[in-house]
Amino acid sequence: QVQLVESGGGLVQAGGSLRLSCAASGRTFSSVAMGWFRQAPGKEREFVAAISWSGSSTYYADSVKGRFTISRDNSKNTMYLQVNSLNPEDTAVYYCAAREGLYRTASRDSDDYNYWGQGTQVTVSS
Repeated sequence: QVQLVESGGGLVQAGGSLRLSCAASGRTFSSVAMGWFRQAPGKEREFVAAISWSGSSTYYADSVKGRFTISRDNSKNTMYLQVNSLNPEDTAVYYCAAREGLYRTASRDSDDYNYWGQGTQVTVSS
């Protein structure tokens, strides 16, 4: 069982940056793949970024590639999403997710993730 808590969201002007965090409980954090997803009002949840259990492999949606960076610190049971060069289209609730099963590959598909946080709101003003 993994419990996830996001933080770091807020209101920022276009061009600004934030660092989102996802704190995880559970002894298996260092062995599970993780991901970030987001959902804007009236839109479906979409993939943002994912990271392998070791942190050696990362994946990004085309819309955020070059602006967002996913990372993890297994010693702190925490995953991060550094979001730079924000624009109003990035406004959404950002969710972190964990994939059940040790040493599974990271995935872009939300159906592959079993545990979800409550989300953190990111609002970008123009």
